[in-house]
Amino acid sequence: MIETRTKGIVLLSGGIDSATTAAIARKDGFDVYALTIRYGQRHVMESKAAEDIARTLGVCDHKILSIDLRAFGGSALTDAIDVPKSDDVSEIGEEIPVTYVPARNTIFLSLALGYAEAIGSSDIFIGVNAVDYSGYPDCRPAFVEAFERMANRATKAGVEGCKITVHAPLIELSKVDIIRQGHQLGIDFSLTHSCYDPTADNLACGHCDSCLLRRQGFELAGLADPASYA
Repeated sequence: MIETRTKGIVLLSGGIDSATTAAIARKDGFDVYALTIRYGQRHVMESKAAEDIARTLGVCDHKILSIDLRAFGGSALTDAIDVPKSDDVSEIGEEIPVTYVPARNTIFLSLALGYAEAIGSSDIFIGVNAVDYSGYPDCRPAFVEAFERMANRATKAGVEGCKITVHAPLIELSKVDIIRQGHQLGIDFSLTHSCYDPTADNLACGHCDSCLLRRQGFELAGLADPASYA
């Protein structure tokens, strides 16, 4: 049986959202156990950023797992597909973009669920957002709620009555609100990485959906974006 709810598993990608989520979990009294997934994305900057963030937040443990979703492909982040570029947030389309990685958050949450049950945690945190985002189906409240229901039916802990909760504290926040909250919680945004398609010398492209949303968020928050852009 799970004996405590003080351990919180946080999926830490190295971006603004996951860093802010980790800080929220810590503020809410959880001992943070960070989990970073190297999934075969084009670059390793995200996991390096996650390591730096985990260190500054003083997490209890930081596990980095490697899986290779390049074996499946189907995404501009894991396959030889061009990352879409635009000049303004208004140009981001409403359709699900090719940067969507098939079932990524389902896979990530499943790994976090296994980690949580193994160490006696019933709380999982994920920094998904359904306001300023690229339209991914696995960032919506309905997905988070469905996964939580599944987790409580598919695990020993769940069927024995220890309710597993999937926390998505950013899900209804805009990017500017996330940045403001992260700033208030002391996140060093210079450590975070957002770009889908950085240059060979690790500069952010400035034109992918993620870069555009990041830059707009900092501008509206009245804060300087510490990212280096090409």
